[in-house]
Amino acid sequence: MCHLQLRTLLFVAWVLGYVAFLVSIRRMWTGKHVRSPLVRSLFLNMLQESEAVTAEWYHCSPDLLGESVRSLFVQSHLDSDTKAFLKQSAEKSGWLFTQLYHSLVSTVLSPVVSRTSINGFLGRGSMFVFSADQFQQMLRIGPDWRAERLLDLGAGNGGVTEVMGVHFRQVYATEVSAPMKWHLQRRNYNVLDIDEWQHTGFQYDVISCLNLLDRCDDPLGLLRDIRRSLVPETGRLVLAAVLPFQPYVEIGGKWERPKEHLKIAGKTWEEQVTSLSSEVFQRAGFDLEAVTRVPYLCEGDMYNDYYVLDDAVFVLKATESGEH
Repeated sequence: MCHLQLRTLLFVAWVLGYVAFLVSIRRMWTGKHVRSPLVRSLFLNMLQESEAVTAEWYHCSPDLLGESVRSLFVQSHLDSDTKAFLKQSAEKSGWLFTQLYHSLVSTVLSPVVSRTSINGFLGRGSMFVFSADQFQQMLRIGPDWRAERLLDLGAGNGGVTEVMGVHFRQVYATEVSAPMKWHLQRRNYNVLDIDEWQHTGFQYDVISCLNLLDRCDDPLGLLRDIRRSLVPETGRLVLAAVLPFQPYVEIGGKWERPKEHLKIAGKTWEEQVTSLSSEVFQRAGFDLEAVTRVPYLCEGDMYNDYYVLDDAVFVLKATESGEH
């Protein structure tokens, strides 16, 4: 009995110490609590650097793109929808007790549960890939454009699906995480199993594959399945890829190398975009219609207002001659 009480006391002490540590870190790096001249100077420098980085999110050097890709680049900008997401993320980051709860639950569950499922359980970790205006610009459609079916592969909680879904009469989605499936069903989307969407008996006007190619075991197989599932001639694939391309598959909270590794040449964003467009996509039977550079944003935590990765968003159509 005494042994159990001791363990309980130790656990409570650990939780209280953990919370106190997180609170102290949060207070030190929140602007209104920065009193030390040195720390305040560092904080202001961070803000200035953040503004400079934001300006670089959409930057592309067209001269570094391959000749076949250069004319298809579409320039995107920081727009009102993106600013609204950043503002909302910053506000959530300031919810101290909510962030403490999220941090504690993540610490306890992360050894056995995937990060995606933890976020789904907590109702956090929303993503932002592109705004409604950016989506329309890439597909060259207007606000009133409508088609029959959208399929969003690896849709997460459906936040990005909603941006695209207003243009379609039927919205389908796939997701391996059970908590995320629940979020998708709450939005009244048709949730399909990851081995079901290719065999429904109908095809899709648009299939989105957003930041999934580097998180699957068989990326070329996935691209070929997508090609066969698109409406002939008019069907389009909207694909986003984090660059530099670093493929890993999350299994039970652990990261492992995929079975098939795509060979993508180059180190810069422009070089890898060219390699993907002229080699990987053509090999899978796709031609490039448009490409843009945008930030892949994720809601932050008590340490950061948001997290950002460098994204390339492609619009692809099936080649008339099939796979190369």
